[in-house]
Order: sequence, then structure tokens, then C-alpha cells
Amino acid sequence: MVRLNAAFLRRGLKVGNQYLLTVPGRSSGRPRSTPISIATVGSARYIVAAFGDAAWVANVRAAGSATLSRGGVDERVGLDELPVAEREPILRAFLEQVRGGVRFFGGRRPDEVVASAATYPVFRVSSSPAIEGAVRHV
Repeated sequence: MVRLNAAFLRRGLKVGNQYLLTVPGRSSGRPRSTPISIATVGSARYIVAAFGDAAWVANVRAAGSATLSRGGVDERVGLDELPVAEREPILRAFLEQVRGGVRFFGGRRPDEVVASAATYPVFRVSSSPAIEGAVRHV
């Protein structure tokens, strides 16, 4: 399913609230892409990792920035990991906003997910200071 979603996103199709996250590999430096879902709280956007040991999480931690692609638009963004104490509202928003998001957490109830917040990295998405704006692909 991940490969299928990635293929759709690469072709500029919108899949739910998913984006294609592309970040340089921490060892190879080559671009690595994976579909992710965005949760919004207020005007801020967040990416939640249901698997803290995922390769994309380690790559984001090393790079601190990435490209989000959706609907033919690439956006260069900064990604800052939130401290555990700030993750609760984001985890709850993710579970409410992302269709089927509960399955990423093994069907656990929101209170169980929040109680294990240290297990789930959460990144705040911000406009990248180095490259502002979006680039539209034609």
C-alpha cells in the first residue's frame, strides 16, 4: 500500500491528507521518499511517526528539513521534533484527522497512544528558511 500511495503522490494525485516526504538519506545523501499524513492543530502542521525506528525518522533527525509534495506542488520545509511533553494534542489530532490513523498504532485507544508519547516522534512543519515558498511542477 505504501508503494501504491507513493506512486500516486509522485504523479501529482492527492491521496487523503497524505504528502510525499522526501529527505536525503543520512548515509547515502540520496533522496528517500515515503508517504506521510499531516495533522493540523491551529495553523500549525505536524507529522507523526507511528514507528520511531523508521528510516525516514532517522533521516529527518539528521537533515532537519525535507520536501513535501502533493498535487504537483513541492514545498521545502523545516522539521523540528517536539519534546515529549508537547506531543499529546498533536497525537490526539492525528488520530482524529487521519482516516485509518488508529491502525498505525495497532488499534490502541487515544489515551494509550498519548501515554506512550515518547515512542512516537512528532515533527512540527515550518517554512524552510533556506528555500521559501513552493515550486509547482507542470
